[in-house]
Amino acid sequence: MVSLIRQVTFDCENSYALSKFWELVTGFSEHPEYPNNPEDEENLLVNPDGVDLLFINVPEEKSVKNRLHLDLGPDTTRDEEVERLIGIGAALVADHRTDDGKGWVVLADPEGNEFCVERSEAERTEP
Repeated sequence: MVSLIRQVTFDCENSYALSKFWELVTGFSEHPEYPNNPEDEENLLVNPDGVDLLFINVPEEKSVKNRLHLDLGPDTTRDEEVERLIGIGAALVADHRTDDGKGWVVLADPEGNEFCVERSEAERTEP
């Protein structure tokens, strides 16, 4: 027996704004029967191929490094994706790219939740 991950939940100050950021990051969309609204306490992004993202308003601010984070594998190059994500509101936290092209970049979403951008599958399989 195993358990499947159905969704990842983000505690946040503004669930609507954060869902809009992650919508641009992932390409996930609102549930067609339950659209996201700025006044909602919860906002959902669905992924027809897997795990959904749920954003819930909480009164507490993020105070320390998150204990769970997402590792993203872009469909472009890692460096192109890092530039795109910074362009839509992510912040650079740490750059772990190496001279040989390996490594990853740590970014933070607009509420400070950290996530990593790894090399794309194509970059990982190049000699």
